[in-house]
Amino acid sequence: MRRLSPIRPPRFTRLLFLALALLPVGLLAAARASAQLPVIRFVRDPDPAPTFNLKELGGKDLNLDASRGKVVLLNFWATWCGPCREEIPGLIALQKHYAGRLQIIGLVVDVDDEKEVRDVMQAEGINYSVAVADMKTRLDYGGITALPTLFLIDTEGRVVQKHVGLFNPALFEVEIRALLGLPIAAKVETFEDDGDIFLKHADRAKILPGVDMSALSPEQREVALHKFNAESCTCGCKFTLAQCRIYDPACLISQQRTAAVIKEISVKETAPPKETEPQPGPAAPVSSSSSSAPSQP
Repeated sequence: MRRLSPIRPPRFTRLLFLALALLPVGLLAAARASAQLPVIRFVRDPDPAPTFNLKELGGKDLNLDASRGKVVLLNFWATWCGPCREEIPGLIALQKHYAGRLQIIGLVVDVDDEKEVRDVMQAEGINYSVAVADMKTRLDYGGITALPTLFLIDTEGRVVQKHVGLFNPALFEVEIRALLGLPIAAKVETFEDDGDIFLKHADRAKILPGVDMSALSPEQREVALHKFNAESCTCGCKFTLAQCRIYDPACLISQQRTAAVIKEISVKETAPPKETEPQPGPAAPVSSSSSSAPSQP
């Protein structure tokens, strides 16, 4: 199994939401009036969050049922992951500010020593639930291929967004407030999950990371997408080619294989229809000499 990679978002995204968090109330009002607001996006028809039954490092049972009615930030992280450690203070502040309406759950992956996790929790002063994620939970959430990965779950227990990489807590706070029905200085849009949230929806995707289908006709593109969703990647991820491109854009194996599939389809010539020799028509009726008028007596 490949070691997970820590990911940071584009600098612009971090600065945008940092600026949003620091804007005075007067400027926010002006921004509302001019409709120049940042946009947050939620899944249009969200799926229920996969259930799990784990043990917190403190020994208590941990599942999503106890958090129904609250917004949940389900955060997959690791102690060695720099961006994961960097976002902890922001998560602590959110848990404190929205206590009773928000539940943050930190699920640790790639852990060899629980004592190391406990030491980090104590050193950082983590005030939210932490448990070690088993492989089933990781797979139920589509496979965790990079850290940190955070799933946003609404008060009805549905996954409405996923964030991969380090994001400013201001973004999370805007999303939390929107799900709680509190005022926000942002516009809310919805989108259809094309595999960005859950792998099972990868068959809806029309565009895949690092896959150039511009040379294909619409019919050829449909053939290519069908093959991407039918053929497994051989990198060891146990995903289809489409799923691997969505969840691991850095995978060279799926990138090379999808490129090869596109080349095969684009150069494949349709064989001309086989010419058929003309078939003889029906035989003409033979006239009879006895068909003359009968002789008169």
